[in-house]
Amino acid sequence: MVSAIHLRWKLGVPDPQEEGLCAWLEAVGSSAFYREADPPRACYAYFPPDLAPPDAAGLAAFPGVCLLAAESFGDEDWLAKSREGFGAFGVGSRFHVRPLWEQTPGPTDRIDLVVNPGLAFGTGGHETTRLCMTLLEELADAGRLQGPVLDIGAGTGILSLAAFLLGGQGLTAFDIDPDCGPAMHELMELNAHLLKGATPYASFVGTLDHPRVTGPYMGLLANILLVTIQELLPRMAEVAAPGGWLIASGILAERTDEALVSLITQGFRPEKVLTEGEWIAILAVRVSA
Repeated sequence: MVSAIHLRWKLGVPDPQEEGLCAWLEAVGSSAFYREADPPRACYAYFPPDLAPPDAAGLAAFPGVCLLAAESFGDEDWLAKSREGFGAFGVGSRFHVRPLWEQTPGPTDRIDLVVNPGLAFGTGGHETTRLCMTLLEELADAGRLQGPVLDIGAGTGILSLAAFLLGGQGLTAFDIDPDCGPAMHELMELNAHLLKGATPYASFVGTLDHPRVTGPYMGLLANILLVTIQELLPRMAEVAAPGGWLIASGILAERTDEALVSLITQGFRPEKVLTEGEWIAILAVRVSA
């Protein structure tokens, strides 16, 4: 039997170009994309064996992006290649995140989260996810994780899981991507050692207009692209309870002012901005009508 041949690109990607590059890679058929958590933080894009390789000349549309290596490999090497560059790391002051193939638990003073990199966005490795988890820790310390809480564009559901493990209640997570449904359930299974039979959150595949989105919500999570946040903010304002909080991320630091103005215009008062690298997360509060 002939092994199917996969393609992997290793890329150098300036942070401001990551958002647009991800969209382009998806459009040309990339099946997975991730950035290394540790320096030099190279990016990897995978292409399935039944796809004609994309033209690397298209990368020229993204200033500073460079193709460092292109590698072909068979099915038998897929698992090993997908694991390269993803190790365990700490997030915030309470979490330890490790890939499912790493068997050694984290420090006893941290919550040991297990993830499956590559299935959907949300493994804790990206700056925006880490920033959101840090803000969730601060909300927990302030006793502000009482529900209900809605996780918009949840990916694997890692933020909802983190909120639950910090004491959050009444959590619902959803994403428009059908692949995220199974990914959310898998994340729960991988962390059965923490859940001890509990179901941390309800989940569904759909949009913010889905019938299961009711409100008012005391908390909203939106770790998505700024353009999507801006499109959804009017609806977020409708379902947010007065005084409820919003964590908004997936926002480049160079667009901080634009993001803050968008939030204020739709009735959310910015309370705090956290920055890591070229990315920010904003904690805002819904102003009473």
